[in-house]
Amino acid sequence: MKLLRYGRVGKEKPGLLDQDGRLRDLSSVIADIGPAELSDKVLKKLAKLDTTALPLVRGTPRIAAPVASVGKFIGIGLNYSDHAAEAGMPVPKEPIIFMKATSSLCGPNDPIMLPRGSKKTDWEVELGVVIGGVARSVSEKDALNFVAGYCVVNDVSEREYQLERGSQWDKGKGCDTFGPVGPWLVTRDEVPNPQRLELWLELNGERVQSGNTRTMIFSVAKIVSYVSRFMTLMPGDIITTGTPPGVGMGMKPPRFLKRGDSLVTGIAGLGEQRQEVISYTAT
Repeated sequence: MKLLRYGRVGKEKPGLLDQDGRLRDLSSVIADIGPAELSDKVLKKLAKLDTTALPLVRGTPRIAAPVASVGKFIGIGLNYSDHAAEAGMPVPKEPIIFMKATSSLCGPNDPIMLPRGSKKTDWEVELGVVIGGVARSVSEKDALNFVAGYCVVNDVSEREYQLERGSQWDKGKGCDTFGPVGPWLVTRDEVPNPQRLELWLELNGERVQSGNTRTMIFSVAKIVSYVSRFMTLMPGDIITTGTPPGVGMGMKPPRFLKRGDSLVTGIAGLGEQRQEVISYTAT
């Protein structure tokens, strides 16, 4: 299944894509797509629905992040050796874990807002993993059983904040709009091997990132198992698993986002995101 949420900010509704790629409203079946709806039991119930009986959604509504009430937004750093090389950093011996603020979450096509004073805002296409069951010190063998599904994530990062203002990456990872997720949550039954997915990112029509999850240093199963040793993973938590080479800071000379830039970010079978970069606006 391809599950999604749509509607104005704060007024999102649950939906799914039918076999013809049409958006169907799930409001009569579930209240939202959040932690309570991500269990195997609920997902199996949804999979049995007669989608033709669900109302079609007219027009082109805003698409929101596909999961509501995310408890933790966890990042894995330097998980592709060629990306570590372009960043000038050693290949990690164990997964690097950082946190992205949940307030950075936004829809896949919402604008990316440059933080006030930003000079080095960068892009990173990544495979997102959405947790469906409580995972505490789970084995690598069993880890994927705790995954509800997968999605596209752009791990937007301000490199000066991340790397030049102390040792903590979080400052450059959690700014507003730095977590576009979606367009859909694709349930794990439709992704039998998450280590065989093509991913890419285009900047102003130019392909700058191309990769495949088979070249990840640490697999999805390894990441879920490893992270679950240090914190209990809960339904609705999102792990973004690292980016292939082609980010702005690795270019010669480095290249960073500016107002008016456009991005297309995608993963085979998981959909595409489209964003415009805008200037900082106070709220």
